[in-house]
Amino acid sequence: MASTTVYPVSFYFKLSFKGVDAAFQEVSGISKEMAVEEVVCGGENRFKYRLPTTTTGQNLVLKRAIIPEGSELIDWCASTIDEGLANPIVPHDVSVSLLDEDGQVLVTWTFHSAYPIKYSVSDLKSNENGLALETLELAYTYFEVAQEISAVSMSQLFG
Repeated sequence: MASTTVYPVSFYFKLSFKGVDAAFQEVSGISKEMAVEEVVCGGENRFKYRLPTTTTGQNLVLKRAIIPEGSELIDWCASTIDEGLANPIVPHDVSVSLLDEDGQVLVTWTFHSAYPIKYSVSDLKSNENGLALETLELAYTYFEVAQEISAVSMSQLFG
């Protein structure tokens, strides 16, 4: 019997900030890893013990075409970065959801206590006709992964 499993594509996703969807061309930095500490055992010279320590993640990097009319997300970035530490940083949760062909959520990554640490604009070149992109880089405390299993995907999994 042939498998009817449909694998998700990486280009169909949405980003949610403060409950409002924001369109982005690219999202990267969804990763985490556990660091290890090497400990040498006295009298045993053949190896080192590798003990787990802390979990770390990369910054969340968001890219999209520049939106001339502004957005709440860009205002948040500007106020956080431009004001430095004169005012307290206001973190927010940011969610990235991977969607299936019907627009239903398959997987959601929720980045807790995220705050902007970098804003940049792509190079402006008179000899190219590409879009002017803005890049936002967010630091966060940790992220969680939630997988949505619908009745349709359950029937696909178990026939």
